[in-house]
Amino acid sequence: MTQTIDPEKNYSAVGKPTRRMDGEEKLTGRTRYAGDLSFPGLLHARMVLSPYAHARILGIDSSAALAIPGVVAVYTAETLKMAKSHESSRSQSPLARDETFWSGHPVAVVLAETEALAEDGAAAVDVDYEPLPVVIDLVAAMDPSSPLTRPRKEEEPSEIAGGGTHADVGTAQVEDEEQEKLSPNVTDRAHMHSGDIEAGWREADAVIERTYRTHPVHQSYLEPQSIIVVPDKAGQQFTAYASSQGLFSARSDMAGALDLPERQIRVEPMPIGGAFGGKFGLVEPLAAALAAAIRKPVRLVYTRQEDLLAGNPAPQAVMTVKLGAKQDGTLVAMQAKLILDAGAFSGAAAGLAGYLISSVYRCPNTDIRAYEVLTNKVSVGAYRAPGAPQTAFALESAVTELCQELGMDPLEFRKKNALRGGDPSGNRRRPILPPLGLIECLESVEQHPLWKERAAQKAHPSAELAGWKIGIGLAVGGWPGGNDVAAAACRLESDGTVSVVIGTVDLTGSDTSLALIAAEGLGLNTSQVNIAHDATDTMPYSGATGGSKTIYSMGPAVMAAAQDARQQILQIASDMLEASVEDLEIENGAVAVKGVPGKSLTLQKIATASTSYSRRGPVYGQGRTPIPEGSPMYAAHLAKVAVDPETGEVRVLEYVAAQDVGRAINPPAVEGQIHGGVAQGIGWALLEGLEYDENGQALTATFMDYAMPHSFDVPNITPILVEVPSGVGPYGAKGVGEPPVIPVAGAIANAIYDAVGVHPSEIPITPERLFTALQ
Repeated sequence: MTQTIDPEKNYSAVGKPTRRMDGEEKLTGRTRYAGDLSFPGLLHARMVLSPYAHARILGIDSSAALAIPGVVAVYTAETLKMAKSHESSRSQSPLARDETFWSGHPVAVVLAETEALAEDGAAAVDVDYEPLPVVIDLVAAMDPSSPLTRPRKEEEPSEIAGGGTHADVGTAQVEDEEQEKLSPNVTDRAHMHSGDIEAGWREADAVIERTYRTHPVHQSYLEPQSIIVVPDKAGQQFTAYASSQGLFSARSDMAGALDLPERQIRVEPMPIGGAFGGKFGLVEPLAAALAAAIRKPVRLVYTRQEDLLAGNPAPQAVMTVKLGAKQDGTLVAMQAKLILDAGAFSGAAAGLAGYLISSVYRCPNTDIRAYEVLTNKVSVGAYRAPGAPQTAFALESAVTELCQELGMDPLEFRKKNALRGGDPSGNRRRPILPPLGLIECLESVEQHPLWKERAAQKAHPSAELAGWKIGIGLAVGGWPGGNDVAAAACRLESDGTVSVVIGTVDLTGSDTSLALIAAEGLGLNTSQVNIAHDATDTMPYSGATGGSKTIYSMGPAVMAAAQDARQQILQIASDMLEASVEDLEIENGAVAVKGVPGKSLTLQKIATASTSYSRRGPVYGQGRTPIPEGSPMYAAHLAKVAVDPETGEVRVLEYVAAQDVGRAINPPAVEGQIHGGVAQGIGWALLEGLEYDENGQALTATFMDYAMPHSFDVPNITPILVEVPSGVGPYGAKGVGEPPVIPVAGAIANAIYDAVGVHPSEIPITPERLFTALQ
């Protein structure tokens, strides 16, 4: 599907700042989430979590729990029937059977009449454990002599949460030539290379090699994992109210767990209180199995501690990067070894990480090896650009040090080596890159006063920061873009408004943007367009919401449905007005004959005519679009920081984020995505990280211990919207959700380097870590 985009065209709806449709209800507290619902006979579930990172389960005694009045049932892996419980899938085998694999692994579930009783029941369940050897360090876990994290099958799949449509990387030159001697804890590996790496090193005038570390980071959404499943009286039909990014995938997961046809599972769309990739499917099969077993409605809502212990955070990484360049700044060699900690189940997507680190700069000679390793920690999932914040931190830190070695301006180096449209992509499905805006993003930040006047910006700290060092850092990052198929319907209502029926869930204002797309296609304003979400048994197909592909893949389907409905409206009006379709236009809720004042029909009259024995029938437009490839999106960021050399404290003072968005369908929504992504990136860079002791005990199991940015940690953020139109996305739009978080840690680390001459090699850059490095 290719579109001809006129970037200069002044559209009537697209590109106009528009208030979010869901804004008022959320601001006033009227929105109801999954955990707010109640049903007759509702039971509350609370999990019993393992205190050990690795242990054999010798016995589970639930008698004390069942003796508590109001506690209805206690289920274990042995007593809860799940059709796929022996498969190597965490969601399909949610309760530990025989062994626990991380501290926080659920071993039993208590059902009770109230949340408090369920909690009391969970505390009363007595589990007898035999501790087993624990695997915590991801590098040591690769050694053939390492203990096993858990028993596993060789053919276990490894795929990031959200499925293969999360990022369009094709098969990306992944090879498995030689068999290294590695522990079975290594569950996935990828080797990508081009050119001759040894020739590259010989050609290079400057070479640097550095190792970087990151920590697991939790998505920390406001609403924890939440679901209610309601069975019918026969226990054969189930309705789920899930806080899920993918309604159809949730239905499939529950149907698989219950061994029922999918038509017997109905998933109702619910508002989601944040997800960021963490709600692609974790609790749905467990809740469905509980409801099927007890034949009553079951509510499973994680506590915050359960979410931190038993959620699915972003993976930890250890990355060694080696770069070589000529004296003129031409990058000639790139080598990397990326090790990602998947926790107890596969899903860190090593191949995606390898692709990401090699998809920012032109380099003729590359050698990238990536590994996924199992440890006795909670298994991981997607978190806003999975793998990209980690690899960008490593790559952009190394690039800045290489520029220092060359004595070259870091922005000029990036402009010289940045990927451009028409370059090879490393993606076998799409060997040549489409138009992309990395150079334009760099040129935008180059003109910003924070960069142009950086010497003056650093020279005059405020009185409050006397003695602090000021630094300004630059970093870039990119995301290949997801791709998916989608369908939509567009129905003319009797009051002259239009309902657009879709299957995506609205996480970040996407409904408003889709309404703008529909309004543009129909010639209406957004007040005349309603976005409707049906349940899975009636809604048009849509993939999961995530991967920066909601507007990109659903938008064209909405466009097609709106254009189909518009054509039907004009055909009916043509008969009624006795004018050709080519002579008609839709304006202000009416169809008018061009150049003939007063000759028009309201959409309300057309709707009435179309449903009153019309020869043409009701207006019902349909759109279905395959999106075969993603549109890569890039961002360039500037960070201004202050560093206290006496304590290692870092404050981010100002931030500039330029991003290629293709075309901003609703500019304030796009800017909001950038603000949110930068704020989360500050958490990655300075504050956030799940910590474990040598026995695998989580040390950050509450928000008292897991640090996140406060409002005073987030500076003034200046978003710059760069528009290099996609040839596939609606009106040229690209995804916008992933890129804002990607360069942040690298930009802040480079700003710290600029301030104090020490380059952090580990995030989060806590005061303790930086103070130690400064010494």
